[in-house]
Amino acid sequence: MKTVAKIFTIFSLWASLVFPLRANAVVFSPIPAEREENAVKGIMEKGDIVCLFQSGTADVRKGITVNDVLPVYRETKSHELLEVGKVKVLSYVGADYIKGEVIEGELKAGDIAKKGDVASLIISSGDKCN
Repeated sequence: MKTVAKIFTIFSLWASLVFPLRANAVVFSPIPAEREENAVKGIMEKGDIVCLFQSGTADVRKGITVNDVLPVYRETKSHELLEVGKVKVLSYVGADYIKGEVIEGELKAGDIAKKGDVASLIISSGDKCN
């Protein structure tokens, strides 16, 4: 009986090493993990809420209104502005902040949203703009 148990144990171990388990072949969608990784890096994507800092002056409130879509730019090393996305203005928060939603592109803190001569600085994700 002991030899049968030993043979069975040895065969089971050998079979588990030789034949890979099919359960390891299942791969979950990378999208949630990718979104988490981007959030850690500070990258905001379509649908994310962002907080923009602005001067709070009357010309800003006159120039940027709720539901406006603002192009967002990132400054390169050569000091050129490249368009990297768009933000829709959702509301003003206090005197100095604008709450917006990313509708296009991948944005980072430090990017600049502009409309005409008025500009706002993206400072963080929307949780800080409540």
